[in-house]
Amino acid sequence: MCGREPGGIQVQELGICPATTEVRINNINNGKNGGRSCWALTGTLCGGIVQSSLLDKLDNCFKCEFYATVYIEERRLPTYKNIIDIQHILGR
Repeated sequence: MCGREPGGIQVQELGICPATTEVRINNINNGKNGGRSCWALTGTLCGGIVQSSLLDKLDNCFKCEFYATVYIEERRLPTYKNIIDIQHILGR
C-alpha cells in the first residue's frame, strides 16, 4: 500500500488514489478496483509524484516493475485486459 488508499497516511497530502476506488474496473487483471490496472488511470502515484496525464505517465508505467509483473502473470489469460480494453470499459 502506498498510503493513498481511503484512510491512508498520505491521503491528506496527495489525495486518494483512483486505483483504490475505481469500481468500474474491479477484478480486471485479478485486481481489486483499479489496483492491477493503475497504468490506465490518471492520478496514480509514480516516483513519488501524482500523475495527471495518461500520455505523460505511460512511458514510466511501461518501465514499472509492478506493470511488468501484472503483464507476465495475466497476459496469457483469456480475461487479460490491456490499456485499450480498460480505457474502453472506462468510457474513454
